[in-house]
Amino acid sequence: MAEYSCKDFKVGKCEGEKIVDGEIMPLVLNPIEPNKNDIKSLLESLDNNKEWFDNMITKNSAVLLRGFDVKNAQNFNDIVETFGWEDIRYVGPAPRTHIYKRVWTANEGPLSEFIYFHHEMVLIKEFPKKVILYCEIPPPEGGETPFVPSFRVTERMIEEFPEIVEEIEKKGLKYTFTAPSKNDKASMRGRGWEDAFGTSDPAEAEKRAKALGMEMEWLPNGGVKTILGPRYLTRVFEGRKGRRMWFNTLVGMYGKDISSALMFDGTEIPENFVKRCEEIIEEESIQFKWQKNDVLFLDNFATLHARRPSLPPRKVLVATCK
Repeated sequence: MAEYSCKDFKVGKCEGEKIVDGEIMPLVLNPIEPNKNDIKSLLESLDNNKEWFDNMITKNSAVLLRGFDVKNAQNFNDIVETFGWEDIRYVGPAPRTHIYKRVWTANEGPLSEFIYFHHEMVLIKEFPKKVILYCEIPPPEGGETPFVPSFRVTERMIEEFPEIVEEIEKKGLKYTFTAPSKNDKASMRGRGWEDAFGTSDPAEAEKRAKALGMEMEWLPNGGVKTILGPRYLTRVFEGRKGRRMWFNTLVGMYGKDISSALMFDGTEIPENFVKRCEEIIEEESIQFKWQKNDVLFLDNFATLHARRPSLPPRKVLVATCK
């Protein structure tokens, strides 16, 4: 365990953790002593071990700080800012509210809905390296944020569907997504294009969409259909053992009312391929129950994450970093 050791943190355990390819996911870090759980001590410990902590996120794909007295969005923001990672503004369909400095609400869509597994902002050209979540109010039931080591999905899909994986890999993926003009909080994908692109001027929105690698088609109801592609099926990122990450949102977008996923040349993707992928992602998923004041760091290059349906109240805040 030498590589995990750090004089300022104690390695703990949580329900649902798994050992994947020799790594504990998530790596749970507790206060070194019970009286060292205050925010000031935590910020000092993080500051003294920035590089080690960053390496642990890459090595284990997920690190959970548990047992610290992280009281609010301001404390959470201080934790995020300790590392000096650059902020990246969220672009995507989820309705979110800005809370404080770098802190936003996580998806505000109905808690009864399951938010499907995804790499954050995988559809656009620039996506965060880290997704950091803070649990201010743990749900009474459900509402977990399961995550999946992405390379395991690729390995298993190649095992079962070598030809299809190769074909999609070669051609790339094409996604379409339809957004309303104004926000609709009754939907977990109800963010309007005006909010998403930060403008109510269609020409300006088109310009911003193009910069993110999207084409747009305007709809008679004032909404917009965005077309994205070609996009990767898998990606290999530096410093992650050459693992091929399942870096797409194929299952989440495929065959829905407001979205689709095809091969870039328009070839349909077989339904059984998508269904099986969904099953594999579930089988590989890691669940833990949120506790109050938990802070979870996810390597967004290496993990897909989701949200289980939940009873209210549940309040999870998020920050995304380059």
